[in-house]
Amino acid sequence: MAVKNFIFSNVLHELVNNKVSRNFLLKKLDSYLYSSIVENDTKTLKEVQKKKYRFMRSMLHSAVRNVEKDYFSKAVFKRIIHVLVENSFLNRQKYSEKLEEFNQQYGEYPPNFIVLSPTQKCNLNCTGCYASSNARSSAALPYDMVDKILYDVRNKFHSRFVTISGGEPFMYKSQGKTLLDIFEKYDDVFFLVYTNGTLITQEVADRLGRMGNVTPAISVEGFEKETDERRGKGTHQKILQAFENLRNAGVPIGISVTATSKNADILLDDAFYDYYFNQQGATYMWEFQLMPMGRSSHDFDLMVPPKKRVELYRKWEYLISEKEYCVADFWNSGVLVNGCIAYGRRGGYIYIDWNGNIMPCVFVPYYVDNIYDLYNNGKDLVDALFSDFMKNGRAWIRNYGQAFPHDPDNWLMPCSIRDHYANFRENILPDHARGESEEAEETLRDNQYYRRLVEYDRELENLTQDIWEQEYKNTQKQESTS
Repeated sequence: MAVKNFIFSNVLHELVNNKVSRNFLLKKLDSYLYSSIVENDTKTLKEVQKKKYRFMRSMLHSAVRNVEKDYFSKAVFKRIIHVLVENSFLNRQKYSEKLEEFNQQYGEYPPNFIVLSPTQKCNLNCTGCYASSNARSSAALPYDMVDKILYDVRNKFHSRFVTISGGEPFMYKSQGKTLLDIFEKYDDVFFLVYTNGTLITQEVADRLGRMGNVTPAISVEGFEKETDERRGKGTHQKILQAFENLRNAGVPIGISVTATSKNADILLDDAFYDYYFNQQGATYMWEFQLMPMGRSSHDFDLMVPPKKRVELYRKWEYLISEKEYCVADFWNSGVLVNGCIAYGRRGGYIYIDWNGNIMPCVFVPYYVDNIYDLYNNGKDLVDALFSDFMKNGRAWIRNYGQAFPHDPDNWLMPCSIRDHYANFRENILPDHARGESEEAEETLRDNQYYRRLVEYDRELENLTQDIWEQEYKNTQKQESTS
């Protein structure tokens, strides 16, 4: 395996350097990906593995397209091969002994990454913000706490990948330092930063380009009209300027989209993706379907209706296979990660907010542990993985299919809270768990909230179960008997 990983890394380097043989090398890498992901995996549903292959291929092709346009500098690409591919994607081989030691000590493997929101403060005031962020908020983790958390992630989880969210990350400042200082200190860790993009000046972009271990995923709602309606007039023009600054610096650009009932039709149109991937130079896109929480706790009408969600799933299939755009939908793409990735499961993550509350997921606004309490009591981030809340969630994930990927339950409904709300309340959420916010506490007492989400889940199950059975499980049976 180590030899194959070495060859894979070398081919990626050659892909950047050798323009003449680029098409040939792309075909070789495509073949390698198909062989390693689809043909060599006999434990997981074949159609699931094919989706993973198409996604990885789309990521590779999206990146190469932008290298050819000089939107993505060769120097940054090479740095990313080292930091992201070698230290993160291939990390589980590189640190296999340490991971096995962790498993022997705790009976679990550590998660692959964390999501950290060091500040709730934001310069925008977006409608339905899941984090209820605004410019007046003073909630933030001090720099030395952020540093300590990153130390645990790097040296105890043996992870080299961290996602930063917020609030607006580029507003963060503590003890005379910003997150840019963290990115520079942990230069063997790759950071994905969710941002509104309005504070990415050319100076900031140039510094990110010199570091080469950061990619910003900038939030848009559609085109200018839709983005400004939710985020404020003039926001989209500032985003376009941020795109230009990042292209000038050769930094890979991503976009982040919240899918709602208002913009679902736009997300079903090729024009949206062609604009951001071809004209603006996006390398990847993350889609998050609106979860009723934070300022949108009771905006049920903003949720993507189940029928539209299935249409977006079909669109996602088309985008990664036909357009070769690197797009992942946090709910519709559950097959890429064998279901839910919350609760600190192997291959998954945990979430820490600006108050130090440790949650299973950004979209599960409840917690048992707080990072300040753990450290004050002589514990560390590892201990947060073993609360009853986290263990309940991991048990459900395993029983839902992670433990038997050859015959899992419906991974088109992967989310423990959004897609299985009744089970979440009855079997995962402990009575002593606390809400991250007043809105989260209120939803636990709101019968209408419970009823609406349960009804949503039932309708979605009726729409997706046949797809799962016919296109994933029956296909496997047919291939096995042919």
